[in-house]
Amino acid sequence: MASQMENRHPDRPLIPKRSAAIIAAAALLVAACGRRQSAGGGSGPLHVRIAIGGQNQLLYLPTTLARELGFYAAEGVDAELQDFAGGSKALEALLGGSADVVSGFYDHTIQMAADGRRLVAFVAMLRYPGLVLTTSPSRAGDITRIEQLEGRIVGVTAAGSSSQMILTYLLSAHGVDPASVSVAAIGSAATAIAAVEHGKVDAAMMAEPAYTLMRTRNPNARPLVDLRGAEGVRDAFGTDSYLASVLYANGTWIEANHAAASGIARAIVRTLDWMQAHTPQEIAAKMPPAFRGEDDALYVEALGHAMPMFSRDGRFSAAGAEAVRRLLAESMPKVKHATIDVSNTYTNEFVR
Repeated sequence: MASQMENRHPDRPLIPKRSAAIIAAAALLVAACGRRQSAGGGSGPLHVRIAIGGQNQLLYLPTTLARELGFYAAEGVDAELQDFAGGSKALEALLGGSADVVSGFYDHTIQMAADGRRLVAFVAMLRYPGLVLTTSPSRAGDITRIEQLEGRIVGVTAAGSSSQMILTYLLSAHGVDPASVSVAAIGSAATAIAAVEHGKVDAAMMAEPAYTLMRTRNPNARPLVDLRGAEGVRDAFGTDSYLASVLYANGTWIEANHAAASGIARAIVRTLDWMQAHTPQEIAAKMPPAFRGEDDALYVEALGHAMPMFSRDGRFSAAGAEAVRRLLAESMPKVKHATIDVSNTYTNEFVR
């Protein structure tokens, strides 16, 4: 093709002018259809497909709550929420092109950076991971420390998920070879509770509200690590700052869809602000009944336990990002041996 262009007559267009004009007009039409303008600046709201790594988990509650409060629509965004079994599945949807944005854990941006892919987080929802490593009720008597998980079966939401990544770190930090532990994907809601209660796993990484529901029914289940608050995060990771659930997308998508990314970020920040001004009961009342389960009181209780983990402003901290990179480097060789500038994996441009 290059030689043909070099040898053609300099005054003779490669494509007839009329055809070129038609192609240009068609390209503009396609671009307009694929990237509709917001209500304030064009024909309609911006349609964005958001893949969530377990929509029923409180880790990702702001993503759904923003829709229930009407904040996406108010910001000119038509948000299509897609539910997946875990963060790794949501990431697969993004990489496969069936989603535009992921509501998942920040660590995926660093893992992808180690593979040479540029994913950028553009609004933060949590300041703590919000996970609890707990024993099953039947194993609470003989598993009292992480060191005793060697040779056991431990549940995570999905293979390759952030819950597995954090589990791998915790095992390594306590001198347990991660290869000596069998990992089982148990999901995040009813399937996770059933796996723990029926003893199909010896321990599990659980999130709210599933953990509170399981513990209420099984008070003898033993929490080994609690990452829902500052004290547990400090004990586990040696830091007060740790980036957890965020919204991220391909860097090229953000550059081409600046208005959409900005609208989503503003909607999430408005949601976080709204949450700080309302009680767990008021927040629960806004969530779809299917997410609250059969016991509203337990859902409200779980929300109460989870409230400290939510960000207040949606901003990223350099210390929080570096804490995640350091943790990953200790448990993932590809991150350890890669040169990663974490400042390229997040932006505060949309949450100033």
